[in-house]
Amino acid sequence: MNSAIIEVEKLSKFYALGVVGTGSFRQDLKRWWIHSVRKKKDPFFLESSGAGSSHIWALRDVSFGVNEGEVLGIIGRNGAGKSTLLKIMSNIVQPTSGKIRGRGRINSLLEIGTGFHDELSGRENIYLNGYFLGMQRKEINQKFDEIVEFSGIQQFLDTPVKRYSSGMYMRLAFAVAAHLEPDILIVDEVLAVGDAEFQKKCLGKMHQVSTKQGRTILYVSHNLPSVLNLCNRVMHLDQGKLVDIGAPSRVINAYLKVAQKQNHWQYWDDVTRAPGNDLIKVHFVELIPHLKNEQDAIDIRTPISIRFKFWNLVEDQNICVGLHLFTLNRECIFDVSSVPETLKKGLVEGQCDIPGNFLNDGSYYFSLIFVKDTSVELFYLEECLSLEVEDYRDKMNWYGKWSGYVRPKFPFRIRQFALEKETLKGA
Repeated sequence: MNSAIIEVEKLSKFYALGVVGTGSFRQDLKRWWIHSVRKKKDPFFLESSGAGSSHIWALRDVSFGVNEGEVLGIIGRNGAGKSTLLKIMSNIVQPTSGKIRGRGRINSLLEIGTGFHDELSGRENIYLNGYFLGMQRKEINQKFDEIVEFSGIQQFLDTPVKRYSSGMYMRLAFAVAAHLEPDILIVDEVLAVGDAEFQKKCLGKMHQVSTKQGRTILYVSHNLPSVLNLCNRVMHLDQGKLVDIGAPSRVINAYLKVAQKQNHWQYWDDVTRAPGNDLIKVHFVELIPHLKNEQDAIDIRTPISIRFKFWNLVEDQNICVGLHLFTLNRECIFDVSSVPETLKKGLVEGQCDIPGNFLNDGSYYFSLIFVKDTSVELFYLEECLSLEVEDYRDKMNWYGKWSGYVRPKFPFRIRQFALEKETLKGA
């Protein structure tokens, strides 16, 4: 067995959310005592902060090891602690408690263009990233042509990266991260920005650097087929805790069974706590028809609608809303969107209708994406609704399952022709 290149022991990260300053010296002194003195003695101490404050354990007692040359996949729902774990391992965020032991150079790709300077050109940023990894100019020169060819942005190489599209940013960022020979490559869910061809190219490169060059990769993704194909082991996080770690097929199947719980509506009344950002906040999203018991399935013949409301927080934003439908293993069934509209500040309502006799029986979930000017992602509300679709054919003594994820009811006719007697004689 390969020797461990990373060892994580009882790693925890605590966030205290609420008012940072009070204007009162007495209360600020109390906060300093709690966070700087009391918590050093007991890192799991939770103080009562009064109204308007809350506490979150982003990670809680997570322990695992990663072998040299291994590809470890990390899966879990939003808020499970995946990104926090990678940020701690990349030395971007300090843990509340616990230890990480590791060796070798780490290159992290946690967000688009991590480590890039917007005012510098693509060429200059390649060298800048190499310096961050402790490489000499000669070493970077040896890899330079490969990086540029892989990224496919040759004609924009001397353009400041602030003028790059998100796809160009992603191409160059991944090319740099994968080719400058880090011992450990950490990749978050950033490959979703690229097109399907580039995603396939990136996955192939990660497989190559792990199997042929012995590099270690930590890979976070909701794309479960890619996790299954790429990773040697998979780790499942939920609410900051390690649920399972082991063979990819076993861990992924167990995760999917947990994820099958249906969710037909979500509602946020307080705009300050609603999901979103300074541009968009989501008020509610719901699936129609509502079932009395959310664990009941919807008949395949039943039309369904997805209704939503959101707060547009910027005057005259040109917005379109996209609806993505996925299977539980993240295979996309369709991606539809509204017509772009310039919207005033305030509440905006929308609805997408899906006819009956379209989806096959199975489990599905929806995600909503809010896009500005048809190209700039404002906010992505992932896995916001889920449902189970049920077939009615058992009542018809039908056995088996129809192929595919959709089962549209198209006009379909056959006709019987009377055969001539002479034709029948020759049959």
